[in-house]
Amino acid sequence: MRTYHIVDDAARAEVRKRILAHGDADAESQVIREKVAATKGIVGAVRREGDAALARFTEQFDGCILTPAQFEVTQDEVDAACAGVDASLLAILERAHANIQRFHAQHLQESWEERFEDGTVLGQRVTPIERVGVYVPGGTAFYPSSVLMNIIPARVAGVPEIIMVSPPSYNGCIHPVVLAAAKLAGATRIFRVGGAQAIAALAYGTETIPAVAKITGPGNTFVAAAKGLVSNVVAIDSEAGPSEVVVIADDDANPAYVAAELLSQAEHDTDAMAVLICASKEFAEAVARRVEEEAAKLPRRDIILESLNERGMCIIVRSMDEAIELTNLYAPEHLNIQTADARAIGGRIVNAGAIMLGPMTPVAVGDYYAGPNHILPTGRKARFASPLTAEDFRKVTSILEYSEARLARDGADIEAFAVAEGLDAHARSIAVRTKKDS
Repeated sequence: MRTYHIVDDAARAEVRKRILAHGDADAESQVIREKVAATKGIVGAVRREGDAALARFTEQFDGCILTPAQFEVTQDEVDAACAGVDASLLAILERAHANIQRFHAQHLQESWEERFEDGTVLGQRVTPIERVGVYVPGGTAFYPSSVLMNIIPARVAGVPEIIMVSPPSYNGCIHPVVLAAAKLAGATRIFRVGGAQAIAALAYGTETIPAVAKITGPGNTFVAAAKGLVSNVVAIDSEAGPSEVVVIADDDANPAYVAAELLSQAEHDTDAMAVLICASKEFAEAVARRVEEEAAKLPRRDIILESLNERGMCIIVRSMDEAIELTNLYAPEHLNIQTADARAIGGRIVNAGAIMLGPMTPVAVGDYYAGPNHILPTGRKARFASPLTAEDFRKVTSILEYSEARLARDGADIEAFAVAEGLDAHARSIAVRTKKDS
């Protein structure tokens, strides 16, 4: 990890510059342009050719030959997959499901109306999106947690159709545990297609896969690029970037716990970003030693070391006030606070996707089990964006019903407002109702 020791304002300015560069697309613009260009070709082909392009790209990128009739995972396949999953793991999925469902049920707005004495009615109607698409990554790993975190909020919101797509990376199908999670969470249809081509299929529809109104779920850079390209015709949760964590620790923190958080983030992939903000060089060195010792024991050691060496940061600050300032500037996806006054520090953080307080709250409890969603804003977007919730799968319609008396009372104001904007027909629409000689 690259270490920055803030001893004066010049060093602080250098750290701020490095943080501000995080999430700046210009920093990797050439790579991004190349990936977007490749993704445009895939998305355009699926839009034009439908299932034929989807089958071609599935063979090309996933090494799996499928006819359109084989895209959809049948109920028999889902049931057989579930039957083969270890019963104890299914029980864990069920407990996680209950926690996530309980948490997300707290977010729901209700429809409401306000009725006035003159007969006017104002209000809002809250309704679920009719059909959504959920992307679940696949490849070298499988992610039942992503299934639960995407589908459960949609179910809580009342979405009637939830279409799940995931690459056919497990013997030409989707991993059995992922299918079991999808059945538990309530996916209505499941398709064994992945990558940018699956995003295009969800956005535009094909002969086999219906078009949806919103797409959620994480994926690689090509999936993220595809989501951005189709966002003019379908809503998306976000164009998620690499996963990231900031750990704030004081000298009383356990170096083993801090190292564990950095390692768990770095093992995602080589683009993952793990940042330690601490108060002393001695503590930073203790954590570095522990990271080196533990990384050597892990199966994904090479990925971890590349992530930490290329993107990791250790920032030694002069005070916790400075740690808080830099964390709010970074706006991390995950924030893990391991200090004596974790709750007090957490209360001063205004920019973070999820905050894990205290030594007994590793990021993993949020990733899998506690209830809050692990689909979080990345790349400094926590300054203005939020975790995925059930409300992201619902929409609000405003309801207005003016009475004759209310329009008579407000009409002159509305006419004047419209005239001020130069929209005479707007003003006229009021006048024909309020002026009896019109």
